[in-house]
Amino acid sequence: MQASPPQDFVVTPDQLCLGLFVHIDLPWFSHPFSFNSFKIRNAEQLATLRKLGVKHFRYDPDRSDVQPAGLSAAPQVEAPPPPPAEPVDDGTLAAKRERIARLAQRKRKVVEVEKALVKAAGVMRNISKNLFARPKECMEEVSELVTQMVVAFLDQPEVALHVIGEHSGGEETYYHGLNCSILSMMLAKELGFPRAHCQLLGVGALLHDIGLNDIPDRVARPRHELTAPERHLRELHCEYGVRTGKQIGLPEPVLRIIAQHHELADGSGFPNRLKGDQIDPLARIVALVNYYDNLCNPADQAKAMTPHEALSLMFAQRRAKFDPKALQVMIRCLGVYPPGTVVKLSNDAIALVASVNPVKPLRPWVTVYDPGVPKDEAIMLDLEEEPDINIAKALRPIQLPPEVYDYLSPRKRVTYYFDADSKKGRT
Repeated sequence: MQASPPQDFVVTPDQLCLGLFVHIDLPWFSHPFSFNSFKIRNAEQLATLRKLGVKHFRYDPDRSDVQPAGLSAAPQVEAPPPPPAEPVDDGTLAAKRERIARLAQRKRKVVEVEKALVKAAGVMRNISKNLFARPKECMEEVSELVTQMVVAFLDQPEVALHVIGEHSGGEETYYHGLNCSILSMMLAKELGFPRAHCQLLGVGALLHDIGLNDIPDRVARPRHELTAPERHLRELHCEYGVRTGKQIGLPEPVLRIIAQHHELADGSGFPNRLKGDQIDPLARIVALVNYYDNLCNPADQAKAMTPHEALSLMFAQRRAKFDPKALQVMIRCLGVYPPGTVVKLSNDAIALVASVNPVKPLRPWVTVYDPGVPKDEAIMLDLEEEPDINIAKALRPIQLPPEVYDYLSPRKRVTYYFDADSKKGRT
């Protein structure tokens, strides 16, 4: 939310009018509005404000369309003290209380999703360490993890994607595989792939980088510009991955994903410079999401793009590199503002896109910056339920004032996980 004017302008409830940008000096939970500050847009909002029991409202003349009712010029006076008691509850807070309950349920659901992600990362860690020692056990774990994703994405009417916070322990490799598998599942559902193919796709996406285990870490996960010999060595991870996959008995479609996940539709990929239909259909999906996630989460975080920047670059400048239908579906599902994007809303509030429902990607859940609300109680809005509020534009985290950055905590790494029960808590 924006700061109030340096010297407050105040009006009585009777002087409120449409087009006035007002500040409500009450706790967020004690009034029915989504924000403590907003422009009055309709008669219903006007009537509700007048029923709050507040004797004076602060307003911002610079963000208002009109002068207060009954005044030729807005008076400058000291801001009144907050009312001594909360307004009488005449039933107008019922919707707000219901929303607060849904918000609490939503936050509990996010905690559950984060726990599920950590568990999935543990599976990936175990696979990486024990793939040769206990291949059968590892593949059973992979199959179980992928089956959960297949069931979630294919059998649920709506699956929300959450962007998850920072994780310690240097487990970037595990989260990259999970990101690719989750986003691949999302695309496979929208592209109408049969269940059996989705299972193979999920396994291939999880394991597409297993060949990196045979590459020195400084080359496999470089934080410096690679030399030509180092680039050639790193490109061998596709070949090494296929070799490993054959040793543990991976099926041929999964081997093709591992072999081709860096091939690009225009022939500029590696290792074999394949083009278009020469690339396996499942591998095309993994190549697309792998490219996207590498832009968002490079080894050198100084080069990381925001999700919005990554999708914009891929569509505007590099679309010839990807399966056109898969790219179109990915943009539709993630939305113009993918999870993890910092945005400015149409009411000038700053927010972080927290999760998106691929069915309605332009109406995601956002976490809103409001200095009047403690960070650990930050307002989360479902824009599907806020028809008067839209996303105006994306912002780079570096553009944020320090206090806003600290409050929203934009992720240095973008990690996705899914909630297959996304309709719970929604009405």
